[in-house]
Amino acid sequence: MKISFILNKKNVEVDVSPSMRLLDVVRDVLGLTGTKEGCGEGECGACTVLVNDEPYNSCLTPIINVANKEVMTIEGFRETKSYRIIADAFASQGGSQCGFCTPGMILATYAVLKKNPHPSEEEARLALSGNLCRCTGYQAIVDAVMLAAKKGIEL
Repeated sequence: MKISFILNKKNVEVDVSPSMRLLDVVRDVLGLTGTKEGCGEGECGACTVLVNDEPYNSCLTPIINVANKEVMTIEGFRETKSYRIIADAFASQGGSQCGFCTPGMILATYAVLKKNPHPSEEEARLALSGNLCRCTGYQAIVDAVMLAAKKGIEL
């Protein structure tokens, strides 16, 4: 079945089973490997992408669910001014160590700051609660979110 959607600001059409996971389409069909599979159960957030600016677990999302919608992966988000602000905040605060969770954390950070440009620390923690990190301990990540909020992101 041919399914059309917008990926990283470009129209794409894929001929795949409508039940194929968005994660597999992005990685295996379209070759964008920044989106990671961690748990495959929607628990870790490593597979986070933005669908119409909302964070989605791509490991749980059938490709048919994004038909005619806008999908942004970390590769597309890297081209934005908001990415640079968030990535710099993560780097300066030590919010990334091995980097496996970082793409999902960055996209989740953008999503929370888009909804609430000045979250409290508690609100930032809650917004990132669907993303797991095994390396940093979460304080550095929360500090990065708070710094990005202070610097302001381009919406």
